[in-house]
Amino acid sequence: MTIYIDVVLIENLLMNYIILFATAIILKIQIKQIRLITGSLIGAIYTIISYISGLKIYSNFFLKLILSIIIIYISFNPKNLKKLLKFTLMFYLTSFVFGGAAFALIYVVKPQELLKNNGLVLNAKSLRVIFISAIIAFIVIIIGFRIVKNKISAKDMYCDIEIKINNKKIETKAMIDTGNFLKEPITNTPVIVVEHTLLYECISKEILNHIEDILGGDFSEIPDNIRKEYISKLKVIPFSSLGKQNGMLLGIKPEGVIIKNEEEEKENNNVIIGIYNKSLTKRGEYRALLGIGTI
Repeated sequence: MTIYIDVVLIENLLMNYIILFATAIILKIQIKQIRLITGSLIGAIYTIISYISGLKIYSNFFLKLILSIIIIYISFNPKNLKKLLKFTLMFYLTSFVFGGAAFALIYVVKPQELLKNNGLVLNAKSLRVIFISAIIAFIVIIIGFRIVKNKISAKDMYCDIEIKINNKKIETKAMIDTGNFLKEPITNTPVIVVEHTLLYECISKEILNHIEDILGGDFSEIPDNIRKEYISKLKVIPFSSLGKQNGMLLGIKPEGVIIKNEEEEKENNNVIIGIYNKSLTKRGEYRALLGIGTI
């Protein structure tokens, strides 16, 4: 059987390009076509040399690993070792999916003649099958990773926060609301919405029990000493969410807020606590709302 080197080169170039392109899409890497084509070409040339020479050294695992790292470095130009390893791992995972799809399709089609050399499968029919399987695998990978990403991002919607007010600390679970751009209008400070019942340990109950009166300008139910203590600390924040149009939240400036997740803790002192006079959820899954500006 005659094998045309130029055909094998082009097919491998396209295959490598699709795998690298899929890797870039999954990792959200900015694509530079010249880099992707160069990396794909290096992989294709290696395949040709491996087939022509027939030397076992080209099947060596470490040599292939070094080649993969070179291809990743040329294609994506990772800025540090951590990103290089991450990109290489995803490149291999994507390649495995492509390879599995290719051989599964070959098994179904059952080409009659396969030429194997150094792990390379060559046949006019099988190469077309591999190329078609690459397209199928690309679609499967993108859809699969989007499904996984959506499930993972659901966990990332929540975090733990620690709020310090009047030298007292409270902790609660908060939901990260990507549509929440609520800010205190005068200073343009981001607002964290917190259920009022959570704040009884650090804010006077006379304030928390008369939020609506205070928003209406009525301090008659507030003792003089408490009114004097809090009058300079309280803010009025207009909002048009939480099931109410043109509403008002009573706000207070905390000494600090620590936002915690599995990877790190971040302190943010430039926030306002918006006191919500109801429950945010029926089951109490979270008791605070974080906007994008607070993260």
